[in-house]
Amino acid sequence: MSRFLNLAALALAVGLAAPASAENYDLGRAATPDEVAAWDIDVRPDGLGLPEGKGSVADGEAIYSERCAVCHGDFGEAVGRWPVLAGGQGTLMSARPVKTIGSYWPYLSTVWDYVHRAMPFGDAQSLSNDETYAITAYLLYLNDLVDDDFELSKANFTEVRLPNEEGFYPDDRTETAVWKNRTPCMENCKEEVKITKRAAVIDVTPDEANGAAADAMGEGSGAAAPAGEPASEPATEVAAVPAVDPALVEAGEKIFKKCQACHAVGEGAKHKIGPHLNGVFDRTAGTADGFTKYSKDMVKAGEDGLVWNEETLASFLAKPKDMIKRTKMSFAGLKKDDELAAVIAYLKATSE
Repeated sequence: MSRFLNLAALALAVGLAAPASAENYDLGRAATPDEVAAWDIDVRPDGLGLPEGKGSVADGEAIYSERCAVCHGDFGEAVGRWPVLAGGQGTLMSARPVKTIGSYWPYLSTVWDYVHRAMPFGDAQSLSNDETYAITAYLLYLNDLVDDDFELSKANFTEVRLPNEEGFYPDDRTETAVWKNRTPCMENCKEEVKITKRAAVIDVTPDEANGAAADAMGEGSGAAAPAGEPASEPATEVAAVPAVDPALVEAGEKIFKKCQACHAVGEGAKHKIGPHLNGVFDRTAGTADGFTKYSKDMVKAGEDGLVWNEETLASFLAKPKDMIKRTKMSFAGLKKDDELAAVIAYLKATSE
């Protein structure tokens, strides 16, 4: 039984044993067994909680390229302010340590659990167990911890040890400033809570005041140059898109997975980090109803007359920041014309 279930069982036992006069706040309801099971997915360093499954470095590279590289870079080097996933060995004593699984993280179980629980950003818990094993294997490879023919599975999981495991140990130094002559405060510890530092200082999250992970990804469509520059640049040439080309649309759907952490399209699509893309064609840039996270440059592009069509979308998706300098969309762009044509075909088929 996992720690969560242990706590749940203890809470249930306490509840049953409590006197009838125990205070009842009439809040919420009891969790159903399915709800408890859905949350009970933690994995421990000794492998407890791991499901059956396996995945190779090669499998992980393909999945990572499709689902992760848009934020973390092709080689874990990170895009914009998204976390670096590879390297950093020997930096922990520096002023700005790089905390990767190869330099800092103590247990592989934390990697598996986090990827499975929270990734890809905006589409959490969409990875299968095998896909999670594969991505974890690929992250090990990116950090030079396994060879390219490695396959990670439940059976060999606990054989993998991260370099900094011994760097974590219980801090029992009672003479430190935290504990010396002090009883830890557990409630009402401050009269007023003030924010003294933001995560952006350590380059973990975007630094915009309007919250959400706005700085890293975003608008999904848009164009227009910053003030003082031409409103638009020559459009990237792409192959003409037939009215309906099922093969091209199918190819575009696969490539769009690179975008779906931030954008949705189709029936029931809602705004995410970026706006949904329903009705994007013939829409003025920066004007999707209900979306308020556009960059100022994107809004100005729309005010200057930028309208999304095949040519303007192709230019923007090829190199977003070349077209709109301070766009919040950190995606580096699609490098191949056939990928641009396929994504645009998919958007045309699904967004109208």
